Amino acid sequence: MWYKSAMDISPLIKRVARGKHGSENLSRDEARLVFEQLLSPDADELQLGAFLIAQRMKGETSGELAGFVEAARATIAGYGKVDVLKGAVDLPCYAGKRRAGHAYLAAALKARDAGIPVFVHGVDQIEGRVTAWQVLQRAGINRAGNLVEAAQLIQRDGIVYADLSDLSPDLFRIYSLRSRLGVRSFVNTVTRLLNPMGCEGQLNGFFHTPYADYMAEANGLLGQLRALIFMGAEGEPELYADRQKVIVKQQGKLVTRLTFPASGLDYYPRLPMDVQTLTEQSVSMLNDVLSDRECAVVQRMDEAFSWAATGVMPADWREEEMKHE
Repeated sequence: MWYKSAMDISPLIKRVARGKHGSENLSRDEARLVFEQLLSPDADELQLGAFLIAQRMKGETSGELAGFVEAARATIAGYGKVDVLKGAVDLPCYAGKRRAGHAYLAAALKARDAGIPVFVHGVDQIEGRVTAWQVLQRAGINRAGNLVEAAQLIQRDGIVYADLSDLSPDLFRIYSLRSRLGVRSFVNTVTRLLNPMGCEGQLNGFFHTPYADYMAEANGLLGQLRALIFMGAEGEPELYADRQKVIVKQQGKLVTRLTFPASGLDYYPRLPMDVQTLTEQSVSMLNDVLSDRECAVVQRMDEAFSWAATGVMPADWREEEMKHE
């Protein structure tokens, strides 16, 4: 059993929950210790809820995120003990879609066909949205129940899906509190940084701009080899090809911003689609039924997968130093 012996974490929660002008950030070790306790099935529910909301109000730092991820990884059976294929890419999918099909999954299959192993993880259902798994299962992609099985399937098939509910039931339990809390918590970011198989490369989408820097810096602290962290379509790891969005490149502890030329094609759709229609459209994309905009997205995602696997920068991508205030 991974659980640490119980400790009194109320003083640490108190520091975070002192309000707008009194709250304090935790160190990486303190964040890890608090979250270790809260991940236990026997955790005090009042403390758990208080900490999630207090962190939501304060905002997490990159050091805190790194500590939270370390605690979450300790709940995954087999973490750090499976062989990872060279050049494997981690693809965390925790947002779902409701306005357009999953073009990034079409690119994931192309990456697989090009010899790039892809590890997809997420949650199988999100109310009102179509998830990565709901598309991938229609395409015959296998779902692993644990990391050992995932390592076997990715070796055989080149791509595999694993669900958070199977990888870490304890983290999934806290992740699933969103409907009761009414807001997202830092756990949504932790799942994106989790990288359960320890893949060399990572493609990570986010929705809110400030998270680009926090996530990149946390990845550096966690020893992630390389990652692209970008504002993704509806929060999924899908680049926009129609207009420039925030893209951060993380290699070790070096963090820079990237740009590439816009495609000049139509903007990403703004209106929700019928769930069944969206599912069918996404499955069709996996069979190369793509609009011009979607083709441009898949091309950019192809380049992103290639960089994540090899570290070789695409020809027309440009790099610029991060500006710090």
